[in-house]
Amino acid sequence: MSQTQDIALTPAAASRVAAIAKRQGKPAILRLAVDGGGCAGFQYRFDLADGVAGDDLSTSQDGVTLVVDPMTLDLVRGSAVDYVESLGGAAFQVTNPNAVSGCGCGSSFSV
Repeated sequence: MSQTQDIALTPAAASRVAAIAKRQGKPAILRLAVDGGGCAGFQYRFDLADGVAGDDLSTSQDGVTLVVDPMTLDLVRGSAVDYVESLGGAAFQVTNPNAVSGCGCGSSFSV
């Protein structure tokens, strides 16, 4: 695992991950992955991780770790992971400068 400044976790997202991890009795490690699919070509996937893999890249905020694999980092470099609450609901969101288009729900993108 190595530290990276190529992706950020906002304080709001870190706070939400910490709360979820505590409730589930897991470490405060959020894994961001990108899968093929979604209405725009790629979609984000968030999971609590039990640990950090050897080739993972990570960043930390307020005691919470965000991890990505090297292939995912290529698609999300320069992004920020945030947690947003609105009238439409609450969700983790990725602000991705590499995305040339996205979908209305904000969970998929194309590069």
